Amino acid sequence: MILTAFNEFLKWRSDGQTLFVQVAGSWTLEHYEKLGQIRDLEQGATTRPLDLKSAKSIEIDLVGIKALDTAGAQRLYELLGDALEAALDSHMSLPAERVALIRAVINAIKQTPAPEPAAKSLPLLDIFERMGAAVAEAGKQAWLLLGFIGLTLQSLAHNLFVPKRWRVTSVVWHVEQTAFNAVPIIALLTFMVGAVVAFLGATILKGFGASIYTVNLVAFSFLREFAVLLTAILMAGRTASAFTAQIGSMKSNEELDALRMTGLDPIELLVLPRILALLIALPLLTFIGMVSGIAGGMMVCALSMDISPSMFLTIMNRDIDLRHFVLGMAKAPFFAYLIAIIGCLEGLRVKSSAQSIGQHTTSAVVQSIFVVILVDALAAIFFMEMGW
Repeated sequence: MILTAFNEFLKWRSDGQTLFVQVAGSWTLEHYEKLGQIRDLEQGATTRPLDLKSAKSIEIDLVGIKALDTAGAQRLYELLGDALEAALDSHMSLPAERVALIRAVINAIKQTPAPEPAAKSLPLLDIFERMGAAVAEAGKQAWLLLGFIGLTLQSLAHNLFVPKRWRVTSVVWHVEQTAFNAVPIIALLTFMVGAVVAFLGATILKGFGASIYTVNLVAFSFLREFAVLLTAILMAGRTASAFTAQIGSMKSNEELDALRMTGLDPIELLVLPRILALLIALPLLTFIGMVSGIAGGMMVCALSMDISPSMFLTIMNRDIDLRHFVLGMAKAPFFAYLIAIIGCLEGLRVKSSAQSIGQHTTSAVVQSIFVVILVDALAAIFFMEMGW
């Protein structure tokens, strides 16, 4: 018994032994959705599926195809399977470019891995998985940071005793950008914080009859902690992001590759001047922050507690040791080095896209602030244990 079924794209008949399939029409993207629905072909008033598995042999005629593109070739392979690939070898009359197109689509489909079924997840396990991934990423980032610190120290030691390799102009320019242009915001911020610390200290200490110790509170906090910490946090947000954006844009534009091709070292040319500039700038800004913060506290003491500036300075000179100033200034170079290292490292990790620049700029700011606060806390504990 011969069975026959057809539609505008496909016609087949079977005698129980051999399945004859004739392909026709336009197999293009325009008919993509319709081509996906022709497995059940019309047979009178009913439909009969095209069954390739039960046929002992299959003969496919592709000559009737009027138009074919990659979308149609994909649908053709989904319908006929490996029998289509076997039919290509026997079709001598089929145009070579059409055979090449079908073979290319078949090879691409075979090389594409099948999607793995989504595993059933539990919310609690997902939380632990994300925590583990975050810890692993933090460890990887710390390892990269340590390696980059070693690389910059090696490059610095290599160039330190070779004056002709010094990038003086670049260092001076970056000092201007990172230090002089940041003086107004540093001075204003520390002045306001100094005024707030003095006001809160006076309000609390007044209840104990010890308002005079507001001078000690302001001087101690700014010389030892607030000035260097606030300055470092501002530099982390202002300078680290600038370093990342500058170097990242150069990398995305392949300027770093051009430097390497000309025999220039990007570490020596781009990273070291920025590190040296911030090593100079941050201690200067820290000193300005100390002066401005103490000035803000002095203003509040003069206006609300009748402590004149001369009395304020006398009390500070009498009760506050020089070591507090030295300890505060000693932390500034370490903060400067870490901020510059993180900013430059994130810039060098940028990929060739604008989105990557934004992501790494944000990462540089977050990492710099976190590292600054962490190192400051460790330093405070160390100084306290040492009795400094």
